[in-house]
Amino acid sequence: MRQIKLFKNVETEIRSLEKDVNDWIRESRANVVRISGNIAPQSEQADGSGYKLPPSDVLVLIEYDVD
Repeated sequence: MRQIKLFKNVETEIRSLEKDVNDWIRESRANVVRISGNIAPQSEQADGSGYKLPPSDVLVLIEYDVD
């Protein structure tokens, strides 16, 4: 049966996201079919000293088979 697993983090924490994904794959022994991802642009937010963009959200979707 095909399943999906989602991971979400922000672009400033990419190494942490990579570690989480790799740890999950290793620990679950998932039969990964496909990995895809997306980075979402953020809206400008005022921070008192002008406008600043917060880190973008990063989403990783893993499609895998379960026996």
